[in-house]
Amino acid sequence: MELHIIIDGTRDLGGQLYRQLSEAIRSGRLADGQQLPPTRLLASQLGLSRKTVSDVYDKLGYEQLLVGKVGVGSFVQTPHARPQRRHASTQLASAGRIARWEATPVPLRHSAQEAPARYAFIGGRTTPSHFPQDEWRACVQHAVRQDVQARGRYGPVEGLPALRTAIAGHAAFSRGIHCTPEQILVCSGAQQALSLLAQTLLEAGDTVVVEEPGYPVARQVFAAQGARVVGVAVDEDGIIVEQIPDGTRLIYVTPAHQFPLGMPMSMARRHALLERARYLGAIIIEDDYDSAFRYEGRPTDSLQSMDRYGLVAHVGSFSKIMLPELRLGYVVLPLAIVQAVQTAKYLNDSHTASLGQHALAKFIQDGHLLRHIRRCHDIYAGRRERLQHWFDGALSPWFRLVPASAGFHVAALAQAPLDIAELLRRARLADISLYALSGFYHGPARHEGLFLGYGAIDKLDIDTALAIVHTILQEMAPLR
Repeated sequence: MELHIIIDGTRDLGGQLYRQLSEAIRSGRLADGQQLPPTRLLASQLGLSRKTVSDVYDKLGYEQLLVGKVGVGSFVQTPHARPQRRHASTQLASAGRIARWEATPVPLRHSAQEAPARYAFIGGRTTPSHFPQDEWRACVQHAVRQDVQARGRYGPVEGLPALRTAIAGHAAFSRGIHCTPEQILVCSGAQQALSLLAQTLLEAGDTVVVEEPGYPVARQVFAAQGARVVGVAVDEDGIIVEQIPDGTRLIYVTPAHQFPLGMPMSMARRHALLERARYLGAIIIEDDYDSAFRYEGRPTDSLQSMDRYGLVAHVGSFSKIMLPELRLGYVVLPLAIVQAVQTAKYLNDSHTASLGQHALAKFIQDGHLLRHIRRCHDIYAGRRERLQHWFDGALSPWFRLVPASAGFHVAALAQAPLDIAELLRRARLADISLYALSGFYHGPARHEGLFLGYGAIDKLDIDTALAIVHTILQEMAPLR
């Protein structure tokens, strides 16, 4: 019996043959177990080369649509539904621990299936169109050449020497950091730095202090280690040091640009925090996530640069400055914990991927990073000005901005009782994503309001979106 195959023209001959055979098998037109013509015969009938037919048979065999029998021929193998794997009925000894991980909140995690809003005031995101793609591409090409020289070898757990040196110079220039390259540990994002510090420094039941409100992910990272996480309130000067309890082992703060409210920690409060940490013997984690962008006033010193006791671990991120998908961050470690945290890093993932490290080192060394920061500074300053225009003007009856001099998000406190959840719901119907401040509190929210990131929304879109928000507010809480 001759196999019914039609080859049209002279292009994609193997593709035509593959698609027709695959469809015939999957549809059942070719029955299970039916023998196909030998490759030489089918090639002759269709006017194809034998290699073309053999390649198609091989592909169908790889997909388990054909099975070859040596000395006999090739036979159709109709795909069958895979049998469902039975779930193990054995009670796992770790069932309780598994259940706790399953129940652990994952704050600020965004689903890949979640459709983004047209106007998104999301925090921690930048506008990809402003990233210097050509310069980065050249750095990646350089990285590929560097990586070839070390092919087949693991990299240093602490990070590539060239990148650690580049980071030390950049941190000293931009934040006044006092360190040697040996104190720097390159991580897969700042979040890994927090996890490594938690693993190294905490035992179950140890007390960790975080700001309230604060970064929910940090709170969950510490809680996952079994720590007792205590939220300490912040005021206009930052964390209230007097409320830090005795026995605290670890203190997590965002002094340059408090997350999420935005105000900087005052110098007096910084000195008090360092003294309190010295008394407790506690390590301070200084999360310096977006202080590269400063708009007014003289730059403030990093907490690490003021540290005379060797207690501050300074965590930085290139995800916020450059692109989130790069997943590159670092921590400047106090000398007393360098070796211990390096060991934790080795046991976690051996080392951060070297290709991105080579590229980032080149990007910093060639001055691209500082130029990118300067370009983005002007862009973010313009967006910040538009937000201030609206909240100092049309939106001022409902909200008041918290003064902030750095970063690319602001907090707006509600001036009067307002159903924030309803505001968010109505805004989302208008394709606007707003975020409630209450989501950053561990306990009851002391302040109701909005968290507004402006790294990923264009300047003109801010005006359009906030005009719609103004209309919604007039409908919800009209002025008297």
